[in-house]
Amino acid sequence: MANAIELIGITKRFPGVIANDNVNLAVERGEIHAVCGENGAGKSTLMKILYGMQPPDEGTIKVNDSEVKLSSPGDAIELGIGMVHQHFMLADNLTVMENVILGSEPMKRGIIDLDAARQHLVEVSEAYGLTVHPDDLVETLEVGERQRVEIIKVLYRGAEVLILDEPTAVLVPQEVEALFDNMRDLKAAGASIIFIDHKLDEVLEIADTITVIRQGRTVATVKPDDVTAHDLAELMVGSELPSPQAGESTVTDDVALRIDSLTVHDADERSVVDDVSFEVRRGEIVGIAGVEGNGQTELINAIIGTDSPRSGTISLFGADITHASVGKRREAGLAYVPQDRHQEGLLLDAPLWENTALGHHTRPPFTKGIWFDRVGARERTEQIRRDFDVRTPNVEVPAHALSGGNQQKLILGKEISSHPKLFVAAHPTRGIDVGAQAAVWQDIREARFDGLATLLISADLEELIGLSDTVLVMLRGKIVATLDPAEITPRDLGAYMTGVAVSEEAS
Repeated sequence: MANAIELIGITKRFPGVIANDNVNLAVERGEIHAVCGENGAGKSTLMKILYGMQPPDEGTIKVNDSEVKLSSPGDAIELGIGMVHQHFMLADNLTVMENVILGSEPMKRGIIDLDAARQHLVEVSEAYGLTVHPDDLVETLEVGERQRVEIIKVLYRGAEVLILDEPTAVLVPQEVEALFDNMRDLKAAGASIIFIDHKLDEVLEIADTITVIRQGRTVATVKPDDVTAHDLAELMVGSELPSPQAGESTVTDDVALRIDSLTVHDADERSVVDDVSFEVRRGEIVGIAGVEGNGQTELINAIIGTDSPRSGTISLFGADITHASVGKRREAGLAYVPQDRHQEGLLLDAPLWENTALGHHTRPPFTKGIWFDRVGARERTEQIRRDFDVRTPNVEVPAHALSGGNQQKLILGKEISSHPKLFVAAHPTRGIDVGAQAAVWQDIREARFDGLATLLISADLEELIGLSDTVLVMLRGKIVATLDPAEITPRDLGAYMTGVAVSEEAS
């Protein structure tokens, strides 16, 4: 079959780094082609080149067998290439139709032709089996529905080749199944899909062809029937597929965190956390499961002190910290890995040694008397680099120079090395490869073994089940289930998260 996309000998250099080194990728028309590799392997750079966001230093790009030059995403869109980014780019206060047509509004005598826009949107959604309601506000949609809108946005602009960047990262199993059904429908309608994913079982389920990139080079192009997840992991990182299993219980009777009848309101005075109570003990990992938007973020913010609860109490080893400042909670022993490392966890342009001081700058080794201790900060960062395998030439490089996995290991290292009493980890392995994932899991397991109380929030259901001693399910701001990880599967957990299992138990 003819190729929709062909990348030949693509090379891209940055100062001190070769991101892509003579990479080759051929995507046939009407196929789902997965691209796998570690963070920093060059996948993102390659996709940015294909989408016109960056020019290659060397190599050839062909679209439908014709050589092309791509200077911008606009060029890519004109050639029928669309990209759905991992982080959705939707305006919550606009309708589905307004989001879809934004920037591509059909005009009639100087005004937007809403009838034509609606007709085109309906035609696209029906042609590709993507059901949406044009007048729904985006803020009312579930995560899977928002993703569908993102896909329709690129199809509306005429895309025949879709780049999906980590599309399952925030979906529960039932939503992943729906996405895969949509992808198969797109393929049947003639679309070609480039699928970037770290979940190798998903890659094996949905892909027609898999290309593995390692250290900027193409190392293999294989068919799913010819490989296993372990084979792919070894091709990607040179080791077997990691497992999040936590091992024997280390739970004690010593309560570290107690949440009692906690209620948090949003700006519109709606209860986004509704009368929530639970405990986390020393040596215990309590996992919080829930479809995004069901109160997990607001719960975390109340615990770390960036949001104030409307009622209820938060106690750390018996001390009431409900109204304590973020700084006081830090000093009391609370450590935090944020869900968005770029927005909340790092100063991307600052050197690594400055980043390790974030949140800990008022205590040794970052202070000497009333002064900030640069020598102590550099020494602590060097120790974190060694102990947590942060791969960097030195501690002077800016945080943005690290791969996502190494950024996450730096954040995790600086928090755990502060000897905390409570560890709040929000999506600690989101968007990182299997090698970095294994390292993060091991660090969390070791901290648990040393007696650290951990609250784990994750969209990776196998991670929640594998690491947690107890799993709590949040739905519409409430804890609706307390589950034993040894007795549930990811599919069972997904049923609770979407309310299906809760309804069945109530009936």
